[in-house]
Amino acid sequence: MKILVYGINYAPELTGIGRYTADMAASLAAAGHDVRVVCAPPYYPAWQVSKGFSSSRYATEQSDGVGIWRAPLWVPSRPKGARRLVHLASFALSSFPVLLRHLAWRPQAVLSIAPSLLNAPAGWLVARLSGAHAWLHVQDYEVDAAFKLGMLKGSWKKKMALAFERHLLRRFDTVSTISAKMIEHALNKGVRRDKVVHFANWVDTSAIHPLDRRSQLKAELKIPAEATVVLYSGNMGAKQGLEVLATAAASLAERRDLVFVFCGEGPVKVALHAMCGELPNCRFIPLQPMDKLNELLNLADIHVLPQRVDAADLVMPSKLTGMLASGRAVIAMAHEGTELFHTVSPRGVVVPPEAIETLIEAIESLAADPARRERLGRAGREFALAALSRESVLGEFESTLRARCADPGTQSNDAERAPALDLQEHDL
Repeated sequence: MKILVYGINYAPELTGIGRYTADMAASLAAAGHDVRVVCAPPYYPAWQVSKGFSSSRYATEQSDGVGIWRAPLWVPSRPKGARRLVHLASFALSSFPVLLRHLAWRPQAVLSIAPSLLNAPAGWLVARLSGAHAWLHVQDYEVDAAFKLGMLKGSWKKKMALAFERHLLRRFDTVSTISAKMIEHALNKGVRRDKVVHFANWVDTSAIHPLDRRSQLKAELKIPAEATVVLYSGNMGAKQGLEVLATAAASLAERRDLVFVFCGEGPVKVALHAMCGELPNCRFIPLQPMDKLNELLNLADIHVLPQRVDAADLVMPSKLTGMLASGRAVIAMAHEGTELFHTVSPRGVVVPPEAIETLIEAIESLAADPARRERLGRAGREFALAALSRESVLGEFESTLRARCADPGTQSNDAERAPALDLQEHDL
């Protein structure tokens, strides 16, 4: 099949949605599909375009059997409120003509990745004009999260944004998302049940696996061999609620047998470093390259996954898959009844969001009990092998995509459907 993937984030971004989108595209290409991607230059989570890429020029490249078209965008250093909207809109506008040029190629499926919903209308339009299956994959419910986290404010803005979101979601032939609770949100927003697909995030369990030795990073970071390492790795943004972990680290500064490692980039990194970066029990390091990811995840004796209370079930943290696959104990912050709680609680420790004292108690309890850490880590690894492996998740997705593209009944046949344009391949 000819598959056009459309989303703002893509490799070589090392974390978040870009990594999953790139892995999905490469997997589809390896399965024999002709895959093209329209995306932005890599900028996340540092909110700075990576060296070797341009924020102002169009570019094309090939990687892992995938053709990649990059459209420019504006990247704010402080991605809040209106600046974030302008950032997203800049990509939606610059990428639209690139997307239209692929009409002559006549894709059979157009996969739009959200965030960002602002570019999803163009993905839907190109699918309609080319007669392709219009598929929207929702990694985050960005509209709900933006208002709940205070990034956007105003009741009339919220009503307009939610109305736009509902209208858009219902137009797509298929809407997939990454957890059962997020599927419920799609249904509550008016998407028909027969259009909704569960497409979970995954992990390469052969690349991420428990080591039978200490991680080399422990010595590189000058962490005492006998110390227990508490690790956070990933985006340092508003949704994570990382101030709680920084406060816990500061409260445990006298515990020289506990070392907190913060690995990542993002808008709140400077504030976090100000809170605890100079403490002897803290280390701040940049995101590690993919060939060091397993060493990084095995640096942890305890992974911590903080989350703000108002982000529950609007996002499912993508970093959790690697934590579980590494075979190390996990502490997650989630309320009972949320998807994160149900995923972690049988094989890890769950504490309420933003509950600093409870988090400190959980860290100290696990630090004092290596046998329990080993037991929880083993349970997490077994779950990753059974339910989160790259082969099983992407294999099932590819089969579902084939079936839905082959079945005309899964494509909308409403009044909005437009005829395919008669373009030639040389028009690209």
